[in-house]
Amino acid sequence: MGNTDSKDKTAVKSGFWYVISNVLIRAVGIITAPIYTRLLTTAETGYANDFNNCVALLSVVVGLCLIYSVGRAKIDFEDRFDEYMSSVQSLSGIFGLTILIAMFIFCPAEGILKYDRLFLMILFAYLALYPSIDYMQYKFRFEYRYKENIAISVIITLATLIITVALLLLFPHNRGFVKIIGTVVPSSLVAIWCCSNILLKGKTFYNKEYWLYALRIGLPMIPHGLSMILLARIDTSMVRNICGLSDTGLYTQGYTIGTLLMFVTNAVAQAWLPWFNEKLHSDDYKAIRDKNRFMMFAGCVITLMFIAAAPEAVKILFARPYWEAMYVVPPVALGTLCQYFYTNYVNAELYYKKTSLIAVNSVIAAIVDIGLNAYFIPRYGYIAAAYTTLAGYFVLMVLHFVCTRFILGLKLYNDLLYFVMLAVTSFIGIAYLGCYDNWLLRYAVSIVAFGALAIWRRHDIINIVEYIKRRKTG
Repeated sequence: MGNTDSKDKTAVKSGFWYVISNVLIRAVGIITAPIYTRLLTTAETGYANDFNNCVALLSVVVGLCLIYSVGRAKIDFEDRFDEYMSSVQSLSGIFGLTILIAMFIFCPAEGILKYDRLFLMILFAYLALYPSIDYMQYKFRFEYRYKENIAISVIITLATLIITVALLLLFPHNRGFVKIIGTVVPSSLVAIWCCSNILLKGKTFYNKEYWLYALRIGLPMIPHGLSMILLARIDTSMVRNICGLSDTGLYTQGYTIGTLLMFVTNAVAQAWLPWFNEKLHSDDYKAIRDKNRFMMFAGCVITLMFIAAAPEAVKILFARPYWEAMYVVPPVALGTLCQYFYTNYVNAELYYKKTSLIAVNSVIAAIVDIGLNAYFIPRYGYIAAAYTTLAGYFVLMVLHFVCTRFILGLKLYNDLLYFVMLAVTSFIGIAYLGCYDNWLLRYAVSIVAFGALAIWRRHDIINIVEYIKRRKTG
């Protein structure tokens, strides 16, 4: 019993610091954005962003989505976890290097599409190296080694900022390319260290069992990853094609604010996963249900607070012509909340290695989103894209719920309560739009609403305060 309590405390501490560090690191990215906008032209920024977009898209394929196997492998190969990580690192590295060599041989001198050869060589070299950072951070996360995990993130963030700014000041020409180099160099050096560390500790270059295990879980996740990128970005493309560049600018700025909430929800979800896997492995459904219920409730409250403050955030960050973008924020934030909810079901599907279900659901949701965009954007304009995104993520939540509850036969959560919580939060969040122009009314309603919620969940709040007090005195 004592050992279980100790592991739970370690999990809570690890999760807490992971969330805090993740949010702070994301905050650094937001705070430093004005620095880059003053050093780069819009065209140079677009060039650098093209590189980041290519990394996000191609990493799904080049990395073979092997990272999704790590959480379950920690349980299945607990005594051989270092060997497993070493073997998966080798598989990933070989595949990434093979693609890099193929690009070097077959890529024409003039490049491909709008990308020149040098851009593509750097891109695929980076794609071959970068997964090593993910492997190391996932390894640390499932071992509850939060200090090392945080250290990697902090080093990359600060080194990228310092090196990029220094290079931009030293080399005033072709700054879009310089910005890419400033991103690639520190991450690549850390990736080489991570790769070496994993291989030296595991000392397993090839193991057929490990490779097949990782591929069975990872390969079906490739269409999932591509569909999720499509779900997140297709609306912007369709707004641009249907409504024009001006509306696209408004939509993307509002969407950017709306997805800031994701920094928190994704960090919480990632921190929760190692503990969840251990409890599910020991069939401790009650512990999962009790802890998760409060997490989902807290997510709803944070989402409503975020929506309530959105007009001020938009007005602080953007010039007056962009203020209309505030009306995009509520549905996008609620879509992020749907993601937060459906992650619970995805975690169970991952644990039982049902990655094909995850992929099918993601493809269906992406198709639904495209269809809704095609119908509603021409009729109602760019703001409709925010609501179709919300609908797409809600459909995805329903699909994952159906798979977990009826195909896997699991009843881990109080599902009806979750759908009620989501419906109430969505109703209140959309209702906030009616008082976006009246800050006094908006905050008066917020104080009353959050006060009532605090009274309703006072026992959870008291437990959290007591836990913090115990941590301070301990």
